Amino acid sequence: MNEPRRSEKATAVAAWEALFRAQVTVMRALNADFPGGEISFNEYDVCFNLSTQPGRRCRMRELTGHLLLTQPSVSRLVDRLTARGIVEKQPDPTDARGVIVALTPHGFDVYRAVAVQHAQTIADQVGAGLDDAELRTLTELCTKLRTAAAAATGRRGTTRTTSGVDAAAV
Repeated sequence: MNEPRRSEKATAVAAWEALFRAQVTVMRALNADFPGGEISFNEYDVCFNLSTQPGRRCRMRELTGHLLLTQPSVSRLVDRLTARGIVEKQPDPTDARGVIVALTPHGFDVYRAVAVQHAQTIADQVGAGLDDAELRTLTELCTKLRTAAAAATGRRGTTRTTSGVDAAAV
C-alpha cells in the first residue's frame, strides 16, 4: 500500500471517530435532558420524521429507513403510539401489503410541544462550542457526507457502520 493512500484512510478514520464521539456525547446529553413526559426520545424521532413528510404520513418501510431502529422495534414503537392516539396506521392504497403511518392531529400537537423544549436543548448542546459560521459549516459538511454516503450505498448495496476503527491499523 502506498503511503499517501494510507494517510488518506487514517485521516478519514480519525474524522469518523471524532464525528462519532461528538455525536454520542451530544446524543447522551440530549437524551438526558429530553422533556419526555408524554413521549420518549425514540417516539419523538418517529413523530419528527412523520412531521417532515407530505401530509405527515409515510409508508412504514420508509419510516424505518429514517430511524436507527430495527423494523420489529419500529413496528412495536408505532403500535404503542397508535394505542395512545399519536399516530394511526392506514392501509397503503398502492400496496396491499404496505402500511401507512400518519401523525394524528393530537400527535402533532404533542410533537410540537416537545419540539419547542427539545430545540432549546439542541441549541444549548450543539451551539455550546460552535459559533454561527461553524454551525453553518457543520451543517454543510454533514449534508455533503450524508449525500456521498447515500450515493455510495446505492452503488454497493448496504454499508456497515462501525464506530471503532484503529486509525493506526489503516
